[in-house]
Amino acid sequence: MKILVTGGAGYIGSHVVKSLIEAGNSVVTLDNLSKGHREAVLGGRFIEGDLEDSKLLNRIMAEEEIEGVIHLAAHSLVGESMEDPGKYYYNNVANGLNLLEAMVNHGVKYIVFSSTAAVYGEPEEIPIPEDHPTQPTNTYGESKLFFEKILDRYEQIYGLKYISLRYFNAAGADPEGRIGEAHNPETHLIPIVLQKALGQREKFYIFGDDYPTRDGSCIRDYIHVSDLARAHILAINGLAGGIDSSIFNLGNGEGYSVKEVIETAGEVVGREIVAEIGERRPGDPAVLVASSEKIRTELGWEPRYPDLKTIIETAWNWQKRGGFHEDE
Repeated sequence: MKILVTGGAGYIGSHVVKSLIEAGNSVVTLDNLSKGHREAVLGGRFIEGDLEDSKLLNRIMAEEEIEGVIHLAAHSLVGESMEDPGKYYYNNVANGLNLLEAMVNHGVKYIVFSSTAAVYGEPEEIPIPEDHPTQPTNTYGESKLFFEKILDRYEQIYGLKYISLRYFNAAGADPEGRIGEAHNPETHLIPIVLQKALGQREKFYIFGDDYPTRDGSCIRDYIHVSDLARAHILAINGLAGGIDSSIFNLGNGEGYSVKEVIETAGEVVGREIVAEIGERRPGDPAVLVASSEKIRTELGWEPRYPDLKTIIETAWNWQKRGGFHEDE
């Protein structure tokens, strides 16, 4: 297929692009490089641009003869979303509408959407199934849920077929070591812990140790970024093959606390990594763990890197390498 990947120079997006190309697809990457890295895009055509630019989106759909879209471009920081909600509604919802309108204008019928476990809010059951109530506790999750509702309406009215993938915590790096996680500033736990181990960070914090969990720190479901990427291929191929629109969770079904992640990272690097205790972040649920039975059953997805230690090892190998370099 000829696939447009929005946000394809970002952490998850670059792994999706790599996997799509390896699976024989033709890929066009659109990214404004506000967070992504040009050198992370390992093939296909790259276009620097923004979802705000409707003319550009329509031109891409027409000139590139796009057949399907994988939509990852979004703001994604929970804390920031609670401080500046308009930024999240504008980019994650309004700019996403520009993309959908361009798809409708040019008859592009398939979209895989990068959603989030944050749509669920505080879970009523663990692991969380797809039919769990959606009551997001932060603006980021709410913006993603809004867009899911828009996708459902666009299917009813325009026949647009979609799969929404509700991610849990993406982690790790390409096992071949060519791409990995490189945010500035970094906000994700595993790379922050590894930066501390490398001496690149003086200190870091556990945001709250008084949650109703086994050790007081938040529990999350970590999924290897390459396993996430493969799920996107299964999803876009499934849509092209005629399956119905759907929503799937993506996670390992196993939860690890912040303190357990830090301890496991210490095992990987061979020394203790010390964290300080900070205040809770607004909008952080105590536990988020996925049930991925639906995507396993309906799309045949299986994680190849389910073990937390293995996930951290791939991230450590990437961090030690030093990330992206200008000559790449």
